[in-house]
This record gives sequence, C-alpha cells and structure tokens, in this order.
Amino acid sequence: MAGQCVTKVELTVSCEHLLDKDIGSKSDPLCVLLMSSSDNKWYELGRTEKVQNCLSPKFAQKFMVDYYFEIVQKLKFGIYDIDNKTIDLTDDDFLGELECTLGQVVSSRKYTRPLVLKNKRPAGKGTITISAEEIKDNRVVNFEVEARKLDNKVRDRQGAWSLIYVVKNNLNPTWKAFRIPLQSLCGGDMDKPIKVECYDYDNDGSHDLIGMFETTMTRLQEASRVSPAEFDCINSKKKQKKKSYKNSGVISVKLCQVVKAYTFLDYIMGGCQINFTVAVDFTGSNGDPRMPESLHYISPQGVNEYLSAIWSVGNVIQDYDSDKMFPAFGFGAQVPPSWQVSHEFPLNFNPSNPFCTGIEGVVEAYRMCLPQVKLYGPTNFSPIINHVASFANQALQQTTASNVISRTSSTHRHQVLPIVLPLYLWFITKSLPRNQSAVIVPMQRPTHSPPACHPQTSETASFTTLFDFCLWVGKGFGTPV
Repeated sequence: MAGQCVTKVELTVSCEHLLDKDIGSKSDPLCVLLMSSSDNKWYELGRTEKVQNCLSPKFAQKFMVDYYFEIVQKLKFGIYDIDNKTIDLTDDDFLGELECTLGQVVSSRKYTRPLVLKNKRPAGKGTITISAEEIKDNRVVNFEVEARKLDNKVRDRQGAWSLIYVVKNNLNPTWKAFRIPLQSLCGGDMDKPIKVECYDYDNDGSHDLIGMFETTMTRLQEASRVSPAEFDCINSKKKQKKKSYKNSGVISVKLCQVVKAYTFLDYIMGGCQINFTVAVDFTGSNGDPRMPESLHYISPQGVNEYLSAIWSVGNVIQDYDSDKMFPAFGFGAQVPPSWQVSHEFPLNFNPSNPFCTGIEGVVEAYRMCLPQVKLYGPTNFSPIINHVASFANQALQQTTASNVISRTSSTHRHQVLPIVLPLYLWFITKSLPRNQSAVIVPMQRPTHSPPACHPQTSETASFTTLFDFCLWVGKGFGTPV
C-alpha cells in the first residue's frame, strides 16, 4: 500500500458466565491484554480493573490500541481471578482466554467468543465480548465563502497564510466550496479565536495582504445562505493611515457546516465487507519453476515467493470477508487439456466455481495448479479485470440499499448501508505489462467513477518489492451505520 492505514481504537471488554474459583463468594475477575510482537512473543498492553464478586463483569477500564490495516495484529485476552495485591498473575486463578486478531474485532465491531483454558478446552460456559470504537475527531468543516468590494493591492508581506482557492481578477470573488479538518482549524474548541486573512495572489509568491478578521467556530456556524455571517476585512496599516477608513472589503460566509469525514474503519465497523480476488502470474519471465532462481520454485521447506505473498496479504484481507471464499485465478500460462495460452483460468480448474475456502484453500489450489501448467506469456491483465468487473456489475444489480431507521427521543435517524461490497483484485506478478492501456481501459469502463490503481515496480527480483496492483470495483458507499 502507498501508506499505512493507522488509527487509534478503543477496546471495551465484558464477560459472562465465568468460572467461579472462590469459596464462599464469587470470582474477582480482571482482564489482561497481550499483543504478539514481530518475533511472535507476547507482551502486555494493559489491564482492566478488578471487579469484585462478579461472574459477568463489564470492565470500565478500556484498552487503547494502534490499528494498522496492513498488519495482522494478534491479540490475547486473559481473564484471571485476583485474590491478592501482587502484579504477578501466575499465583492467580486462570478463568480463560481468547486469541484473535484486531482485524477480526474491528470488522465485527462487537466480537463475542467462548473462553478457553490453556489446554484449549472450553472454560465452562464463559464468554468474552470485545467492542471496538475508533478514537478520532474526524469532523471536517465545509465552507462557502464570498467577498465584495475588496481593495486593490496593498504592500504587506508579513504573516503566514494557507491557500484555499484563487479567484483571478475579481474584487467580488466567490470562492469554490472547501473543507478544513476541525482539529486543524481550532483544535476542536468551538470558541477558540480563528484568524482569517485575505490576500491578493501573486505568481512569484509575494502575496499582498488585503485584510483580516478574527472570529470563532461558534460565530461561523450561525451562517446560512439566507443570512450569511459577514465580517469587515481590516488592514491595520491602512486603518492607521486613513481616519475615514472603514474596511478593505467584506467577507461573507454563506455556509459553515461541521460534518463527519468517514474513515476506513467507519465502513468496516458499519458492516462493509471486502471481497478479495487473487490473480497469479504464470508467465515465462518468472523462470523455470524447477530452478531455484525462479519465483515459482518451491524450496525444500515448501515455500516460494508467491506462497509467501499469498500468506502475508491474504491473512490481512481475510479478516474483512465474512464467508472467506476467495476466487483465485492464473494468467499467462498454457493450460491443459488444449495447452492454449490462457489469461484467465481458475487455479482449481473449476470455471463454474473458482472459489477457494480461506487463504489455506488458495495456497492449496496454487500448489496443485503449478505443476499442471506451462509458463508462457505475455502479461495481460484485461481478461481477469473484465471478469471481476462483470462480477461487480452483477452484485450491483442484485444488491439494494438497506435502510436502517433508529429512533431517538427527538428525531428519526435515517442511515444507509454500503450498496456495493468493494471488490479487491490483487495481481501477484513480476512486472507491468507492456501495453498498460490493457489495464487502464477495462478498469474505467464498468464503474461510475474510476477505481484506484496503485502499481509499484522494482528492478530487483525480491518479491517484497514486486509489482503490487490493487483494483477497487464498485459504485460507492452510503453512510456507514
């Protein structure tokens, strides 16, 4: 991916029907959270408070975790009956544990599973529920602003400024609508003073101050198109020089609307699923699979570069697909029985059902397919892109928007679930095709807006830097629930 998808997530834990280890009273449970490090060692992230005499605790202490979409973050929740004041948990009664990934928790929003003992047997009827909530002020402010009777140039090159939009040769400009993150604007404090400066733009960077004013978000939010919030644009130097000075123009704010900017996690927690399709490069440029220098060569340890890539990416994506049924294709090989070159063949050789069960199923299908095909060429993505795009169109026709109406004491809230599941098409390949138009054109044809395309290439043959190609096919999203 081009950049890390990271945010803060707050985890809330509760349990039901815990084992009772105390005599004459009930267990006094505490939850400890561990995370697996890169070397597969567990380290402690934090603990909740101890809840006295309770077999169905709702812990008040929450866990704050950095969430990375592109990393499999393994978690372990351990429940202990605390009967002393020592920090060491080895002398406390163990009530059960749960191992999962953070991806599983955030994709479920409320994740309930049975607790197990160290020997993996059920811990009685005990269950644990983890709820996830993204912690981020992701509100943005939408503005519509215009001005009238602005002064011509005055020389004042002091002060920092931020460019919104330039309206050329106009003393009565109407700027394009724009948005600013609320945190950047006022740190979330609606009464914090905000300085607004208006400049005469110069191409050489020597922008000339026309005037400025100060206000607050509280005042700006009073604006409407019917009744704009208006502010005198004041140039202090000009005001000092002229006794009759009134202003250097008037800035009129027609709209100041605070809205939520939905994040990746909002869609995931709102029920959005990711449909994942794999396409493996079987062109001859990979080298003879029987030779160690080939990317398809399976080592004595049973791995190769393609298998490593399938495992590493697939293990991340699968947490966001509820049925974990993944279509897997190959391209660029001669396939039996006709031995014609195919740029779209299922790894399991079943055209009517190319789905594999879990990432393990994709790996097994690849292992079975590799010795049965002959690597050939050229590199051609179009058939598989068209196949996935066709699947997206079918899903669009079959899926209707779901409406969720939740009542509050004063209003009805109308929310719409995502109308199309995003389809993630991943090409595992050694290099870009020579005719890149074969990639771009089919991508744009089936969709209302062009999906994202993020090709990356490298001169080296290391698979960690091989071409990674991502395609989202879909019509878009409604408002997350």
